[in-house]
Amino acid sequence: MRDINLGDYEFLLLATRWTILLSVYAAIGGGIVGLAIALMRTSTSATLRWIATGYIRVFQGTPLLLQLFLVFFGGDMLGIPLGAWTSAILGFSLNAGAFLGEIWRGAIQAVPNGQVEAAKALGLHFVPRMLRVVLPQALRVAIPPTVGFLVNLIKSTSLAAIIGFVELTRAGQMLNNATFRPFFIFGIVSVIYFALCWPLTITSRRLEQRLAATSKR
Repeated sequence: MRDINLGDYEFLLLATRWTILLSVYAAIGGGIVGLAIALMRTSTSATLRWIATGYIRVFQGTPLLLQLFLVFFGGDMLGIPLGAWTSAILGFSLNAGAFLGEIWRGAIQAVPNGQVEAAKALGLHFVPRMLRVVLPQALRVAIPPTVGFLVNLIKSTSLAAIIGFVELTRAGQMLNNATFRPFFIFGIVSVIYFALCWPLTITSRRLEQRLAATSKR
C-alpha cells in the first residue's frame, strides 16, 4: 500500500482521454453502420430488410462483452491481430450500429407518409428521396434519443478493460492494485464518468423538451 500522488491523478486524466477518444470513434463508426442499417430497414428490398433485421437481432440479443471477445480473439484466429484499441473501436461500432439503426429507423418512419408520397410523385428515387426529403425531417426526431444513447456508450466503454485496453475503468483498477484504496479511487472514476455524461444527459432532456414544444405548435 502507498499514498496517492499527483502522478496518479495524471494517470487517471490520461486514461480519461482514451475513454473520450474511444467513445468518439465508436460513435462515428456506429453512426456509419447505423445509417446503413436504418436505410436497409426502410428499403423496398425484402432482402435488405431481412439482412438488417438479422444484424440487429444478433447484436442486440448478445452481450456486448461477448462481442468484444469475439472481435478481439476472432482477429487472431483469422491471422489478423487487431490489438485492444482496434478491437474496442470495431466492437463498439458494430454494437452501436445496431442500436442507432433502430433509433434512426424509427425516426425515418415517423416522417409523415404524405411527405414520402409527394417525393415519389415528383419522381425522386429512394436515395435522393431519403437525402432531400426524409432524412432532414427525421433528424429532428432522432437527435434526442441519439444523444441519450451516446451517454450509455460512454459508460459502456468501461467494458474495454476486459480485453486489456487501458481506459478510465482499467486505469482505476490498476491504480487500486497499487494503492489499495478502492473507495477513493473508484469514487474519483465515478465523478469523472459523471462529468462526461451529465452534460449529454442535460442536452438530451432539453432537446426532448424542445421537440415536444415544437410538435404542439
